[in-house]
Amino acid sequence: MTHSRRQFLATSAAAAGVITMLPYAAQAAAHGGHMFPVKGGEVKVHPVDHASFVMETPVGVIYNDPVGDAANYVDFPAPDLILITHEHGDHYNADTLAAVVGQNTQIIANPAVFEMLPDALKARATLLANSHVAMFNGVIIEAVPAYNTTEERKNFHPMGRDNGYVVNLPEFRVYISGDTEGTPEMRALENIDLAFVCMNLPFTMDAEAAAAAVSEFKPSFVYPYHFRGRDGGTQDPAEFAKMVAQGTEVKIADWY
Repeated sequence: MTHSRRQFLATSAAAAGVITMLPYAAQAAAHGGHMFPVKGGEVKVHPVDHASFVMETPVGVIYNDPVGDAANYVDFPAPDLILITHEHGDHYNADTLAAVVGQNTQIIANPAVFEMLPDALKARATLLANSHVAMFNGVIIEAVPAYNTTEERKNFHPMGRDNGYVVNLPEFRVYISGDTEGTPEMRALENIDLAFVCMNLPFTMDAEAAAAAVSEFKPSFVYPYHFRGRDGGTQDPAEFAKMVAQGTEVKIADWY
């Protein structure tokens, strides 16, 4: 596809000691992407909408939580791997999955979604529970527990059900939060190069809580994503960046 002129080329010098904020919604609207050089090639990230994105990597094309109109994905290569974090409709849709899978697509899903998959999709899926790992083309995929910790929100994402993921590309670790609050497991992450961190109310966490967690595990690059909520729950990525900057040096892309 044609990439935005605002593509961001990540370098080790740019990343050293700095958390760089990347504009998820703006790039989704512009059908743009960002490029990161990695061992063996490059990673290209294409935000699609909300929690859905496409990531082209040296080991294959990865779709995360593809939902919505299948036409949103026609400009991208067919997925080699699809990651599904949990069963909520803004993360899992069987019709969209059926429309985007390729002949050799593999699926990794949390246990609840695995059991919901139609038989044709389940046949190509791997069930991955919290804190377990799976392999994809020689790359380790870690399932990071994703859950609410605030008492009145625990019914949205109970402990033990949903996944976040760490994708261990060659010398480049990508964390995808899924729907979660700033759990001990998130805060304990190490050596994360690129993170997708959710923040929306009432279902996950607000920008302040997300900033506190990010300030602890200090990824080199962050997409604040999944920040639209209902009933006034939308969070501001720019405010999130300011709050992270209170304890860490932060760079905001000048086209944010």
